[in-house]
Amino acid sequence: MSERAVSYQARMLKVLQYIDAHLDEDLSIDRLSEVAAFSRFHFHRQFSEFFGLAVIRYVQLLRLRKAMHELAFRNHKQVISIALDNGYDSSEAFSRAFKKSLGLSPAQFRKQPQWDVWHNTQLAIHHLREQHMSTTYQLSDVRITQFPETRIAVLEHRGAPGLLGKSIQQFIAWRKLNRLPPAVSATFNLVYDDIETTAPDEYRFDLCAAVSAAVAANEYGIVNKVIPAGACAVIRHTGSDALLGQTVRFLYNEWLPQSAESLRDFPLFFQRISFFPDVPEHLMVTDIFLPLQK
Repeated sequence: MSERAVSYQARMLKVLQYIDAHLDEDLSIDRLSEVAAFSRFHFHRQFSEFFGLAVIRYVQLLRLRKAMHELAFRNHKQVISIALDNGYDSSEAFSRAFKKSLGLSPAQFRKQPQWDVWHNTQLAIHHLREQHMSTTYQLSDVRITQFPETRIAVLEHRGAPGLLGKSIQQFIAWRKLNRLPPAVSATFNLVYDDIETTAPDEYRFDLCAAVSAAVAANEYGIVNKVIPAGACAVIRHTGSDALLGQTVRFLYNEWLPQSAESLRDFPLFFQRISFFPDVPEHLMVTDIFLPLQK
């Protein structure tokens, strides 16, 4: 790629990062063209040609997705607060835009989320990020650490990845009931399967919270497990979950063959350090652990 092409790409990616960080602010064509240092008369066409999606539509999808997260997982937030935090002037404007896109009002979605609709709204965003927002890692970005034995309370998601939101909602409800927010109880995921190669009905993904004692039988389906003590390769992923797969592939395809390490009989797992929508998507932090024999 020529130096000019690299510079052009960097200016476009700067726009994506700016949008992530300023979803509740002015994201007009005029403002975004200034960020990219392109003419406002041509920027919308440049964005569409480069990313395959109109910039106005991209902003709408990101705001809609953040609003959906807050409606589903942040019950303490009022609809008007969600509207204003996502760049809408009023709850009425937010409701009109939400209903036009999803066919139901924010209140209806909060009461009974449509997880298939939820999943479909993610696809265009995830595809764009996978294509254009890759991160380059060095072998030195991976370190080996001794992970301590950690007791975890687990909700086992089994089935289509598109229904994961329903499991997350149930897990959050249990954590609230037991006063175990992420600030008090570390959050983990046990990742058994590759989402790209596993049949939807066979997909397995555990939602986990660190606990100090065994969890009693409960109506939420929470079970007890342990992350065993042992050596792990760990790499820090900063950014969208859409790019987690790229970081995982780096561990398996590049770091592991050159490390002379052998894998332990325990699945890959994540520790969630900061969460969307509590932080902008490009500031999400996830530590990825690969259990090793040592």
